[in-house]
Amino acid sequence: MRDVPAAPGLGSVGEVGIENMTSAEIGSAITGGFRTAILPLAAIEQHGRHLPLSMDADHADELAVRIARGLGNALVLPTIRVGYSPHHLNFPGTLSLRASTLEALCVDYGSHLARYGFERVVLFSGHIGNYPVMREFEARLAQQLAPLSVIVFTDSDAILELWRDCAEDIAHLGSRVGGHADIAETSVMLAVHPERVRTEQFARGYTGIVDHELLQRAFGEGIDSVSSNGILGDPAGACVDIGHACLEAVTSLIIGYARSRGA
Repeated sequence: MRDVPAAPGLGSVGEVGIENMTSAEIGSAITGGFRTAILPLAAIEQHGRHLPLSMDADHADELAVRIARGLGNALVLPTIRVGYSPHHLNFPGTLSLRASTLEALCVDYGSHLARYGFERVVLFSGHIGNYPVMREFEARLAQQLAPLSVIVFTDSDAILELWRDCAEDIAHLGSRVGGHADIAETSVMLAVHPERVRTEQFARGYTGIVDHELLQRAFGEGIDSVSSNGILGDPAGACVDIGHACLEAVTSLIIGYARSRGA
């Protein structure tokens, strides 16, 4: 996790990642008003030849810190790095949890938070493929974690639309957003970990319309059934400016949703 400006209860460094804090520091932060926990979900799965399998986890790590900073009263739980990715398993190295396992992990991560003094937990995902599972378990999670307030952001369509807007506004390349290893995700990685991007391996993937029917096919038959190289969209034209714009836009989206639900 990155250091953030100092805030009441966090000392001089202002760390928001609880795994990097001591128990005493966490207790002081909670006493000082940090009653929101952020739980990022992610994936370890193929992202074409040009991005590492950690793409979604690195993305979630970065967003979580930005969201915590924006809310101003939040600490970040360790990212659940492996997610629901059965549609990527035909590509070597991809890991995948069962939907029930991912749900159980979220329950276990949140089950002791109220005891420590947290009042709410905000879940989001750096991996689009987790969102159908999250929509399915949202109500059950709220019941199991009561009295903790559970806020689950699930609007993956809004994220994709923001990515298109950012790529279009900055470079007139919104059409290259397909949702996976495309210009948006590649730009995010250029902004966060540029040394991990294999720019010489850029390749276009499926560039047709990404609608519900196509996603159902990808989820049911595997992403390789619609894109032989595992890419939806085109990474060409990716740049740091688009990456920062995507990060800022999605951060604002999730913060706005969390605040509308009482965070």
